[in-house]
Amino acid sequence: MDQSEILSPEELQAAKKGHPKGLYVLFATEMWERFSYYGMRALLVLYLTAQIINGGFELDRTSALEIYAIFTGLVYLTPIIGGLLADKVLGQRKAIFIGGILMALGQFTLAYSQTGDVEARTWLLHLGLGVLIVGNGFFKPNISTMVGKLYSDHDPRKDSAFTIFYMGINLGAFLAPLVCGYLAVEFGWAYGFGAAGIGMIIGTVWFAVQGRLLGNVGYAPDRDIRSKSQLTLAGKDWSHIALYVVGSLVIVYGLLILWGNLGESAKSMLTTVMAVIGGLALAYIIFSNTKGSIEWKRVGVIFILCFFNIFFWAGFEQAGGTFNLFAESNTNRMIFGWEMPAAWFQSVNSIWIISLAPVVSVLWLSLSRIGKNPNIPVKFAIALLFLGIGFVVMSAANAASQGGNLVSPMWLVTVYFLHTVAELCLSPIGLSMISKLSPQKIVSVMMGLWFASIALANYMAGVLEAILKNNFPDMELFSFLTLTSICAGIILLMLSPVLKRLMSGVS
Repeated sequence: MDQSEILSPEELQAAKKGHPKGLYVLFATEMWERFSYYGMRALLVLYLTAQIINGGFELDRTSALEIYAIFTGLVYLTPIIGGLLADKVLGQRKAIFIGGILMALGQFTLAYSQTGDVEARTWLLHLGLGVLIVGNGFFKPNISTMVGKLYSDHDPRKDSAFTIFYMGINLGAFLAPLVCGYLAVEFGWAYGFGAAGIGMIIGTVWFAVQGRLLGNVGYAPDRDIRSKSQLTLAGKDWSHIALYVVGSLVIVYGLLILWGNLGESAKSMLTTVMAVIGGLALAYIIFSNTKGSIEWKRVGVIFILCFFNIFFWAGFEQAGGTFNLFAESNTNRMIFGWEMPAAWFQSVNSIWIISLAPVVSVLWLSLSRIGKNPNIPVKFAIALLFLGIGFVVMSAANAASQGGNLVSPMWLVTVYFLHTVAELCLSPIGLSMISKLSPQKIVSVMMGLWFASIALANYMAGVLEAILKNNFPDMELFSFLTLTSICAGIILLMLSPVLKRLMSGVS
């Protein structure tokens, strides 16, 4: 069906005017938040493995990747709770402010973790990571939800809007490793993490100053927005925000104390109980807010695509872990006698995103006009196939580096190009897909579910190398990821006609 046949006259008129100003408010806010996150991510594994004399923690490769796995996993798991609180109590705006303040505090705590003895530093490291995890839970699902709420479900600009929004993400991700990586190498780790904290403050202040351009999007469910005076946050709103910030800090501090006094069996049991309770609560929320066969079919598609999403991000998120270590130990980084920081390779993906995102955005719109735009499952399948091809190249690079050889940086540049093409076919489309297919009462919760699948994938990305080494010593990591990515892509391509029917008109 041609999209114009299901658009209202108002939607057609809006499409001709371009994107609303609110999109660019969210673009800049997310850019600075991603500057903060990716600046920290580019440093984390390197910080953990650096020698103590150089300000690091001198952890072995497996231990550092495990901490990276737990952190990046939980960063994408807490959005379920943050999405639920925003949908039912806070609204997206207040949740974003809470998240921004907490993440800035978390970054500054990491900066301070370079000071003191090893025991105190370890405590500060865990506290900073914990506060970042909770802050991200408030921030991450809700800013994406607000982008979706700027458009109707059938608005042809929606996929394009998420691709533009994705450029903001990657502009921040491009700048962050360059700035934070340089400061960490030249002046110390504290300066790198401190710069990430300042970036988060800038993003939060920008959102506060420009929020009026978002209209009535993102307020609490019970808020009266009949007058313009209600479109700004009042004193009681800021008191509410302060209460949640302080409460979150207390909870993180208390959990760290509790966790430090538990034995290994108790930790395992507590983790299992929390996972079961969280899963049951999520199931109840979805079940009680999903009505009718069409909504259930669409929710079913979300679950299926979330499953395949795990395969994608378990491979893609090697960037911050094994790719980062490969850049440090196996790549020739000398440029005219100067050694480039390994963290700078984390910007390559973002350079490709910024270069290719406008092209892909125009491509989707052009294909839509002639009725040839691939449906969402097909785009996901294409992403998995490109991911697998990237790991073919990475396997060759790994083979070339055996025996202590330093390989050309073009190996990583090529892999990042292929993975960026894959990312553009899946990540912004996935955000748009959630906003299109979710029952309207629980859009942020479903966005949290999407990020939960990424959470599991991020955890797998960090521990997969150790799992393979312990159980399948002859299986090389990048070869394994080549196989799983390509097989998952082929299976999803075969399922796409069925999934298209279940989406009931959404494409």
